[in-house]
Amino acid sequence: MRKNLTILPVHVGIIMDGNGRWANKKNLPRIFGHKEGIKAVRRVVKAAKKFEIKYLTLYSFSTENWKRPQEEVSFLLKLIETRLIKEGNNLNKNNVKVDFIGKKEKLPKKLIEIMDRVRNLTKKNTGLTLIFAINYGGRQEILDAIEQIIKHGNIKKVEEENFRNFLYLPSLPDPDLIVRTAGEKRISNFLLWQSAYSELYFTDVLWPDFDEEDFYKCLVSYQRRKRKFGGLVK
Repeated sequence: MRKNLTILPVHVGIIMDGNGRWANKKNLPRIFGHKEGIKAVRRVVKAAKKFEIKYLTLYSFSTENWKRPQEEVSFLLKLIETRLIKEGNNLNKNNVKVDFIGKKEKLPKKLIEIMDRVRNLTKKNTGLTLIFAINYGGRQEILDAIEQIIKHGNIKKVEEENFRNFLYLPSLPDPDLIVRTAGEKRISNFLLWQSAYSELYFTDVLWPDFDEEDFYKCLVSYQRRKRKFGGLVK
């Protein structure tokens, strides 16, 4: 029997790990794990809407993923492209607002066009905001912010709040909860600035197997945490 969730995170970030291991366990090529991982994305988006999470950020393709074999990189980017085309209308019908973080310059032109199309299609929606981190790296985001501050020229003092204005999505609230699947216990360059006080949840479940019940367990764990932000619990 599920417990009532009275304290929910506003923003959940997920490091979707384990597609390759899922495929290897089944003696399948790694690309089958990535295909199956798309089903998990659908389940988690549906669950986030059900539990009334306001922001969900999915670590879809990191700046380090370019180091993988070219065949796998090409497949991943093409998979993202085709799924965005197919899922964009469905997300729009379900009042989901879609946005993206990361450096677009290195991405295929067609993928950039599709990302822009989906963002514009869903920009007026008021339900869940779903952010895909594509060609994203937390260190790169910080470096890009510093570069923009230098170009701005007339900022005399850099403070937390004005630094935030130069991040990829300044209005995006910091993640309350970051989830990583597949047993690894690190955040791998994901939302480094924003995650300073995020609660972390690690699960051994491989991403293609991750479902609503697993998402619920994350939320139950979050509800039990005592968040102090460097102070004392009241």
